[in-house]
Amino acid sequence: MQSTPNYLWKVDDVLGQGATASVYKARNKKSGDPVAVKVFNNVSYLRPQEVQIREFEVLRKLNHQNIVKLFAVEEIESSKQKVLVMEYCSGGSLLSLLEEPENAFGLSESEFLIVLRCVVSGMNHLRENGVVHRDIKPGNIMRLTGEDGQSIYKLTDFGAARELDDDEKFESVYGTEEYLHPDMYKRAVLKKPQQKAYGVTVDLWSIGVTFYHAATGSLPFIPFGGPRKNKEIMYKITTEKPTGAIAGVQEQENGAIIWTYELPITCRISLGLKRQLVPILANILEADQEECWGFDQFFAETNDILQRTIIHVFSLSHAVMHRVYIHSYNTAAIFLEEVCRQTNIAPRHQEYFFEGHSYELEPNLQAHNFHKTSKDYPLILVSKEQEDPVGLRYRDPALEFPKFLPKIDVIADCSTAKDVLSATYQTLRISQSFLQCQELMLRGLYWLSETLKVLWQRMLEKRQALVVTLGCLQQQEGKALLLYETIAGDGEILEVKARSDLQARLQAVSEELSKYNQSISEYQAVARCICHDVGKKQSQMKEDRSIQKIEACLDKMQLIYSQFKKTRKCPRLGYNEQQIHKLDKVNLGHLAKKVISVFQDNCVQLYQAAISGHGTRMRKAFEMRKHLKKLNRSLTTCSAEMSGCQDCLYKALDDLPQKILQRKMTPSAPTQMYLNQKHQDIVFGTFPSC
Repeated sequence: MQSTPNYLWKVDDVLGQGATASVYKARNKKSGDPVAVKVFNNVSYLRPQEVQIREFEVLRKLNHQNIVKLFAVEEIESSKQKVLVMEYCSGGSLLSLLEEPENAFGLSESEFLIVLRCVVSGMNHLRENGVVHRDIKPGNIMRLTGEDGQSIYKLTDFGAARELDDDEKFESVYGTEEYLHPDMYKRAVLKKPQQKAYGVTVDLWSIGVTFYHAATGSLPFIPFGGPRKNKEIMYKITTEKPTGAIAGVQEQENGAIIWTYELPITCRISLGLKRQLVPILANILEADQEECWGFDQFFAETNDILQRTIIHVFSLSHAVMHRVYIHSYNTAAIFLEEVCRQTNIAPRHQEYFFEGHSYELEPNLQAHNFHKTSKDYPLILVSKEQEDPVGLRYRDPALEFPKFLPKIDVIADCSTAKDVLSATYQTLRISQSFLQCQELMLRGLYWLSETLKVLWQRMLEKRQALVVTLGCLQQQEGKALLLYETIAGDGEILEVKARSDLQARLQAVSEELSKYNQSISEYQAVARCICHDVGKKQSQMKEDRSIQKIEACLDKMQLIYSQFKKTRKCPRLGYNEQQIHKLDKVNLGHLAKKVISVFQDNCVQLYQAAISGHGTRMRKAFEMRKHLKKLNRSLTTCSAEMSGCQDCLYKALDDLPQKILQRKMTPSAPTQMYLNQKHQDIVFGTFPSC
């Protein structure tokens, strides 16, 4: 045990070690509260006095929720060594989180956004206080869990930090080489002298590498053999990076550098966030300090991301989930344009459903007034144009599973087990995405089919109403002609036929309406069939246990990996331990093969069948929508034609009394004509019911 006047700790309770100090988990002697104590070793006292006290002074100056707090500076009672008493972060570091197999391909999008928010906020506090950190990396970003269950990340280890204004430079070199700015790397790692001063933007390079690492699970710049084994190529990659590139990898010895301009498909970040993040990474991973963004622009662009709201959208036409990042004050018109950028569906062709109902978006409606969405309850987007399903883009996780070496090597075997576990987590995530996609396809298609059923029923009712109206008009037309024939002469009968040709027009309407009688019934049957198929598929999905099988394998793999981590600490294994290790290794291989088999034979096959069936059903739905529009236009035309016929009929009847009066005034009329009651009813518009 060691202690200071107010704290004590066990010397084997180590949280971390560095060149000049070790960090231990300690306890407050009075309250028992856990703290972290940084104990400086003898090497630290070889540094200049001003450097020794710099970390104390910097930490005393800072006070922010995203920077580890300094509680006290004390001395060990026996040795008088200086001790920094700091806030204890129980979640370890960002590096330890990224080293977990679950995060081998990067953090989840929600966790990455928390990292982004915390690091940006902490760095902003440093800039406000004129401090440059000079050793930003995942290992110096600590994590704890807040009262709401969310992670809180805090910058720590200010041993390399110093006060520096934006327009000042420094010449001393600090930092960890994978995250080091190329100019500092050349001097510190390659040991090549250069007369160059460094500015505050060196932290931006380190932040860029850290963010890339957090998003993807790997470093952005990797020479063949790794950064620590091929330092010259590492420097070449970072200094010759093309504008806009965010990563460069050398896959073969002396091979070409493969540059990438996008985040990899394996990472867990959505296209919506990638579109916002990539330009930031490209502009802070810039070796030329004149071309690199300054902190003001960096803070402006990152805060722009953090201030946006996320709208979850599932494209039913493409069978793809999207996350749309827009500001809460943006209008629906801007939202539709952003959706178009991700889906290539023009705003005028976008139609939405939410929770079973058509969801109308007024152009001026602001995003904060949209219904709250999530990955499980997104807006369902349907294109008014026919689109083919695209489905989830993914890299086959079977490619991520490593090969097992036959000989026993506890260090290599532990590393292999970690890679197997990482690949299994990735397989599980992809399988879960398959399942969610299928659920949303069926849910959205059911809503669409139910809507189509309602619309077809309305068309049927509209057609039936027009048929009834047509029958009435045909009866009235016949009675009107009879009336003319009874009262007027042959000339008037010929006149009314020539003027309106009512009978022919009404017959044409009758023929048009009769064309759709059969098709309406057929399309109603198709809509009912789709709804029935969807219900059947939903029941089948609930019976599939592929996800549970992969999870069961994952649990067993986790136990083997935990055992391998313990075994790795033993330099030599006894005979019995070797046999157990061999069996565990064999079992791990069998479990890996089972996971791959379940994924390829069950998950992929079911998903591909679902996509194929979805495409067929969507084409049927599109045909129904197309015929609905055609029928609606036809019925509207028929209605207008019938209104025209009715107007002509009324006009003819309105003219009849005038013609009768004219005949009465004509001297040559042989007899006086009178209208009986039935004729009067027709003439004055009191038609018998039809």
